[in-house]
Amino acid sequence: MPHPDDSTHIVVVGAGMVAHRFVESLLSRGDRPWRVTVIGDEARHPYDRVGLTGYFAGASAEDLTLDRSVLDDERVSFMRGTAVTAIDREAREVTTASGERVAYDRLVLATGSYAARLAVDGFGLDGCFVYRTLDDVEALRGFVEARRAELGRPLTGTVIGGGLLGLEAAGALQGLGVESTVVQSSDRLMSAQLDQPAGAALARLIEARGIRVKTGAITTRVDPGRDGRVTGLEFRDGTWERTDVVVFTVGVRPRDELARAAGLAVHERGGVLIDAECRTSDDRILAIGEVANFDGLCVGLVAPGYAMAEVAATRLRGGDASFPGYDLSTKLKLSGVDVASFGDAFATTPGALDVVYADPVAGVYKKLVLSDDAKTLLGGILVGDASAYGSLRPLVGGALGGDPAAYLMPEGGVAAPTGDLPDSALVCSCNSVTAGAIRGAVQEEGCSDVAAVKSCTKAGAACGSCVTMIKKLVGTELAKSGASLSSALCEHFDLSRRQLFDAVRVSGLRTFSAVIERFGTGRGCDICKPALASILSTLVGGHVLEGENATLQDTNDHVMANLQKDGSYSVVPRIAGGEITPEGLLVIGQVAKDFGLYTKITGGQRIDMFGARLEQLPDIWKRLVDAGFESGHAYGKSLRTVKSCVGSTWCRYGVQDAVGMAVQLELRYRGLRSPHKIKLGVSGCARECAEARGKDVGVIATEAGWNMYVGGNGGFTPRHAVLLAEGLDDDALLRAIDRFLMYYIFTADRLQRTAPWFEDLEGGIDEVRAVIFDDSLGICADLDAAMAAHVANYEDEWKATLADPEKLRRFASFVNAPATPDPSLAYTAERGQPRPATAAEREDGRVLIAGTTLEVRR
Repeated sequence: MPHPDDSTHIVVVGAGMVAHRFVESLLSRGDRPWRVTVIGDEARHPYDRVGLTGYFAGASAEDLTLDRSVLDDERVSFMRGTAVTAIDREAREVTTASGERVAYDRLVLATGSYAARLAVDGFGLDGCFVYRTLDDVEALRGFVEARRAELGRPLTGTVIGGGLLGLEAAGALQGLGVESTVVQSSDRLMSAQLDQPAGAALARLIEARGIRVKTGAITTRVDPGRDGRVTGLEFRDGTWERTDVVVFTVGVRPRDELARAAGLAVHERGGVLIDAECRTSDDRILAIGEVANFDGLCVGLVAPGYAMAEVAATRLRGGDASFPGYDLSTKLKLSGVDVASFGDAFATTPGALDVVYADPVAGVYKKLVLSDDAKTLLGGILVGDASAYGSLRPLVGGALGGDPAAYLMPEGGVAAPTGDLPDSALVCSCNSVTAGAIRGAVQEEGCSDVAAVKSCTKAGAACGSCVTMIKKLVGTELAKSGASLSSALCEHFDLSRRQLFDAVRVSGLRTFSAVIERFGTGRGCDICKPALASILSTLVGGHVLEGENATLQDTNDHVMANLQKDGSYSVVPRIAGGEITPEGLLVIGQVAKDFGLYTKITGGQRIDMFGARLEQLPDIWKRLVDAGFESGHAYGKSLRTVKSCVGSTWCRYGVQDAVGMAVQLELRYRGLRSPHKIKLGVSGCARECAEARGKDVGVIATEAGWNMYVGGNGGFTPRHAVLLAEGLDDDALLRAIDRFLMYYIFTADRLQRTAPWFEDLEGGIDEVRAVIFDDSLGICADLDAAMAAHVANYEDEWKATLADPEKLRRFASFVNAPATPDPSLAYTAERGQPRPATAAEREDGRVLIAGTTLEVRR
């Protein structure tokens, strides 16, 4: 490739994630006054397409937008909402749809791909969607909400295509309240990544989540109703199913039409042919991302696109870099379903061996693929428990370093790799960062923590699944130089949370000002203040809004409600064990109706009410407290819920009273402040309808007593709980849970969930077992006493607040007009729910629903 000079003008066609990465990489070196023009046909700034599903979980378009400073750079001209229609290679210029001609010295094609269209009758009907861009998901959401309001009933939806994107789309539909089905033409879900047993395990997990799975089904027609909108689907076997909305996720096709028209070499199956330097058949034109075909493949994953972007930028800067080929490792981003596939997952390497662990009851299937001598890791599949993915994937192509079975068993007898990875091991596949690059950042660039490494190398800056491995690598490198990874809580305290907890416990100090004066410096920050508020809550007790404590709380704790994206708040009364009386249901319904709140039954067996204004919270809680409800603590780093099945009370399979135990546990641990939120579950038999093994503490009934599992976490990195003890009676179970929770509260880091907490303990789960049952540290009496004090001193925070005029003063939008709503808050009807009624409307007994005045019967 000719070496660019200082006057080089680079034109990038496409403004997606890969184009954004290319420009960021190119401009990160100040060695030349680059001139870059980026032309994108979407009228948006580049956004995180991988995170589209987050849009249905509350993320806005702005939340998904990538770093604006990259394309706002003075060296960059960003033309958005403009399509390039032609490339003139001889004149070295591109033409836009408006007729504008833009000359280039180097051209970079980053046009990406488009969603494939299935060749079926009725594909273009109103109600048919693809799942590719922000415009696609916005249109899908708008259609669902409008169609539901029009029909006056819940909708059914079908996703055609059971791959990674299809399952995410099904989860998005479910998040919109649509009863979802995934239709897959092959015999299993994610057939490109999973073998048949893994696909079957995944199907069970998906169906347990409430999404129906239909495999071996080929769609032949989308049927319209009288209004021209989707009403059903026909299949090749002659069957028909009703559906209101269809989402097609049947793959992607490279957007190579510009390259074809310009005479560039294109693969017969699509995609602009490139070499390892990302050059096309024209030396002055490069192609990167999903439009590029390397070694006969176009791949719809962002990680290879990022790798190509780095190669192209490096080559243009005159450096030496080559695209190494595709890393096809994938991890499912569907909440509650843990799936990963990496390396040679199908054991295509000659002589490859499989090591498999399967637990159909728990929904777990794990397979490692090894070389014929069982020493080299070639790949693997993890379904139901992918916690080992971050440790195993960097080892692909290298020695496993232990008994393969130990990596697969539930309690993992072999610890995850702690930094002994070869320099070539790929730790961050999203940004193509190796272990060697991370070590170099520590040793040569002076990075001393994960944040610094992330800033320096971009490792961990995308999906985040590699952060744990990065932390271990940084700690190992610092130890080699005699330094250590700082465990300081923040700049105001050199102590870790655990050290600060012990310092406060021993000193007996009771306020933040006294603690920071003795053990810290400055005035504190939004890191140490909430952390110390939690510590003081455990050791001292008292109301969260009492005295100096009120100034320490997070936003949610500060008003004892969850702040929502529109500036309103949610109200979540406690419903222990999911048990509620008809009278209680009527009260919640009437409160929601009177205040115009959106209601939702959650996965934690509670009824959430959304859309309350700040000044309405006391009025709402007054009515709930008078009816016998109390705070559900959905806003705190504390116990959230104890989920239960119906147990032996109703279920013919139940062997213990799951509901009774769940109620007992929730009332015992309500209001328990902790380093992070904690959730419990109680299942009345091994069928696990309460999904107890996905909770911080899971209890499963057997004929011999209760089995206790710990360390199950949902969220960004889901983990299955591991077995701590078997056959416990009621008293032994309560004692074990008391000690486990208090040991966690005493020793965990700030915002550390239970799963990473006990993994970080020396000895892991065995250490926890020894502390709780054998009193190996001699602290069981302290743990028991701390829990007894919590149970004895519990008070409902909202009931106490309603009785204190001073605390009630903080619940006002305006100091001088406490009953006046904040005019900057805009409220919109959500899913046909009423908007918040005004005081006058409530006084008159009226409430507006979708613009219609209805009478409220009292």
